[in-house]
Amino acid sequence: MNTYKGFSLTDKHALITGGTRGIGLAIARGFVQSGAKVTICGRKLEGLTKALKELKDHAEMVNGLTAHVGKPEECENLIEKAEARFGEIDILVNNAGTNPYFGPMVDSEDWAWEKTMDVNLKGPYRLSRMLAKKMIEQGGGSIVNIASIAGLSAAPMQGIYSVTKAGLIMLTKVMARELGSHNIRVNCICPGVIRTRLAEGLVEDGKEEAVAALKALGRIGTTEELVGAAIYFASEAASFTTGAVLQVDGGMVI
Repeated sequence: MNTYKGFSLTDKHALITGGTRGIGLAIARGFVQSGAKVTICGRKLEGLTKALKELKDHAEMVNGLTAHVGKPEECENLIEKAEARFGEIDILVNNAGTNPYFGPMVDSEDWAWEKTMDVNLKGPYRLSRMLAKKMIEQGGGSIVNIASIAGLSAAPMQGIYSVTKAGLIMLTKVMARELGSHNIRVNCICPGVIRTRLAEGLVEDGKEEAVAALKALGRIGTTEELVGAAIYFASEAASFTTGAVLQVDGGMVI
């Protein structure tokens, strides 16, 4: 049976931040299955070691590095080490995210704003800027940002998180416009509530049914249900798609 080859990632090298668990790990697994060599990164060695064990069947196609994307010097080191293993980076997935503060914006403190901004927005900005310069020389590439539906409408008790994700959506559009002439596509996925560690606070204490009821499909999503969208944006199947913001939310925003 012949299959459509537009979704193939063969001979591509993808760098995935926050790739040691949740959505990032699911995307890494999907990319490898689509033929890509993948560098995953996470902040902690323990999590990285566990993720590499989960991907052990594809060990020759997976590289694991520790890095804090909120720190500029670690971003530079991450790119250098990733290139040393698998060569030039064709695909960047900015997936690393944090949400350390739940509560009203007026009660928040500077540390919460700074930490969330550093990881959710400054990190993607820095990595995208650094790699875009390389992608221009390479003749093109794809950047995929993982935002959130919280960036489309203000999420209750998650004001700072919403602001950073709204910023990431606009970063996607600005860079898509600026980089299109260089054959670099920049797109964005906005997940709804997905069953991850980051979303645990939203579904604990019997809240899951209430959250599920907000979605047209009537359930919470799984990490694997984000993979198809990521492969699409990363691959030649999306060769005429840039600046797009795709909701993968089970019909929550509608």
